[in-house]
Amino acid sequence: MRSIIAGIVLAICSSIAIADWSPLKVDVWDPPFNKDRKHHEESYKSLDKASKEWKLCVAIPHLKDAYWLAVNYGLVEHAKQLGVSMTIYAAGGYEKLDEQRKQVEKCLTDNADAVILGAIKADGLNDLIDKFSANGKPVIDLINGIDSPKLTARTAADFFEMGKAAGDYAVKKLAGGKAMKVGWLPGPKGAGWAEAGDQGFHNALSGKSLQIVATAWGDTGLAAQGKLIREMLDAHPDLNLIAGTAVSAEAAVQELRRRKLGDKIKVISYYFAPAVYRGIQRDVIAAAPSDVPGLQARLAVDVAVRALEKKPHPKHLSAAIQLIDASNVGKIDLSGSLAPEGFRAIFSVNR
Repeated sequence: MRSIIAGIVLAICSSIAIADWSPLKVDVWDPPFNKDRKHHEESYKSLDKASKEWKLCVAIPHLKDAYWLAVNYGLVEHAKQLGVSMTIYAAGGYEKLDEQRKQVEKCLTDNADAVILGAIKADGLNDLIDKFSANGKPVIDLINGIDSPKLTARTAADFFEMGKAAGDYAVKKLAGGKAMKVGWLPGPKGAGWAEAGDQGFHNALSGKSLQIVATAWGDTGLAAQGKLIREMLDAHPDLNLIAGTAVSAEAAVQELRRRKLGDKIKVISYYFAPAVYRGIQRDVIAAAPSDVPGLQARLAVDVAVRALEKKPHPKHLSAAIQLIDASNVGKIDLSGSLAPEGFRAIFSVNR
């Protein structure tokens, strides 16, 4: 019954958020894309409607987990609100850069007015981005991080800060000065967000009592993460903490339950998803920061349309990170982090 009620509440919250998510407090990087992580807070107000039916094209890594489903929901809802058309492509996984390149090429041949990219690899689409830019078309970097000087804008939290937030929590709340052996699963090698999260987590643990004794990179599918965790536990049965992606945390809870190690090994995620939400509620996952991906997606759509209409917009912004644990999981607004209960992926919006 509790899960049903929670689902209803989340659905209601998400429906409300479609209309009233703006104005929104955002972090704005100044100067844009700076490596020193200098940003300040501003209030961002979304457009009410686009001036015409712009044609947007979106390429994301996959829709295999709830994180990208929340992104899908945010993209679709704001496209509907603004009155623009949208095509969304999902490559199928972080190992499928070639497929994503084909999809972005399709955006080009279909003559999209603007492209929004959740890139599989930070520099894997640069030549295609150059082509969009040469045609005067906006290119928006959504969440994952792209290393290209031709970006129009970026809507993404700094995953260095996400990894650091999870690491800081582990140091202060879980270890309490005691030594802990950590198994770390940052995500796919080469993905900008995973590399940044890895740096942030290491930064938080540097000089502290927590020691990373095993690191496993890999795709964020549940089967892939489950395999990595089984191998990690076989090699390091004395772990005290498993930390990593939301899918890593979900897989870890399952494997620890199977091995009857749930009371001995703690679990923390460095981003948020429904399985992490349930895990925090059940006290089997300690905590997770959320970069509110549904709001990042809405911001990406809004900024793309602003760029098309020559309206002012920040070049680098992010919805503020939320840290979620047992102390606030029943109080915090999760409508920017989770798609409504029962939402299924949508690949096109036609006006």
